[in-house]
Amino acid sequence: MRGRLISVEGIDGAGKTTLLEGVARALEERGLAVERLREPGSDPLSEQLRTAVQKLDIAVDPRAEALVYAAARAQLTASRLRPLLEGGALVLLDRFVDSSLAYQGGGRELGIEAIRSINRFATGGLLPDRTLLIDLPPAAALSRLPKEGRDRVERSGLQFFERVASAYRTLAAEEPQRIVLLDGTLPPATLREQALSAIADLIS
Repeated sequence: MRGRLISVEGIDGAGKTTLLEGVARALEERGLAVERLREPGSDPLSEQLRTAVQKLDIAVDPRAEALVYAAARAQLTASRLRPLLEGGALVLLDRFVDSSLAYQGGGRELGIEAIRSINRFATGGLLPDRTLLIDLPPAAALSRLPKEGRDRVERSGLQFFERVASAYRTLAAEEPQRIVLLDGTLPPATLREQALSAIADLIS
């Protein structure tokens, strides 16, 4: 039986990692084995590409940025995701294709369909079984980030993140069966319970 892939999405500062860890712990308390992965990363090559595109203090062309993320995603899909899913694993993934559609397609204004095409090639068409999208006003999300030590993407500014958030909402409206919109202003425990309800049909 093929495993399940559940991704967690949202703009920087929305609380993705907190939600993913809370959901993972809750599932493990029920006796389920959970694989936690992050994107870009969770593979030696993907981690190097993550550092290159996020941490290096250089100007990165938006198209180059999109391709680097797609390359990291291609490697992660081949080395970790497909083997895990073919083995029946339950995978919780911090970001996946929707991040590029929102960040590079919307935020960098490269166009969602152009980025979708690149990533369809990178992943061989793999999509999450369910995506938990934390919706939070960009100003509120950015206020949660430390003022010092922000990476290159986090320094992109409020207007950029407003475009990203708008693109995320567009994606959710297009695929309501896959993408579940969650209110990021809710307390973490409430948000976690809503997320667990949203994936209950996948783990029953």
